[in-house]
Amino acid sequence: MNLDQLRGPVLSLFRIVTGLLFLFHGVSSMFGVLGGNQGTGLAVEFAVWPSWWAALIQLVCGTLVLAGLFTRPNATLASGSMAYAYFTVHQPEGLVPLTNGGELPAMYCWAFLLIAVLGPGNWALDTVIRRLRTGDANATSSARTA
Repeated sequence: MNLDQLRGPVLSLFRIVTGLLFLFHGVSSMFGVLGGNQGTGLAVEFAVWPSWWAALIQLVCGTLVLAGLFTRPNATLASGSMAYAYFTVHQPEGLVPLTNGGELPAMYCWAFLLIAVLGPGNWALDTVIRRLRTGDANATSSARTA
């Protein structure tokens, strides 16, 4: 079996799972559900910098990356927000993510950067929209450049 044939679907699944998990963090922090912000059972206070804004980015970007809509700009914003979280919250406690508690933001940062660079994969609204605009029902190469 040629594993290159699985590139589009696997990239799509990676994007979907990453977006869904990021969305859960946003929902948890914004609404105090699923354990709440950082496991406190509470929501973050409205418009407080940076926690509320980070939760908003997680909610919005997670949803749009999950759906594969405006994937690249949203993945870029999500990656940047996680880099910011890492360097402002975790890195002052030590450089290595294993010792400073920054593994999750570091992984999200790199995962979203990968999505931003490689695109959404075949199963994405961006791909459907591109196919409708070009009239190409088999525009799999569009998924690689979307």
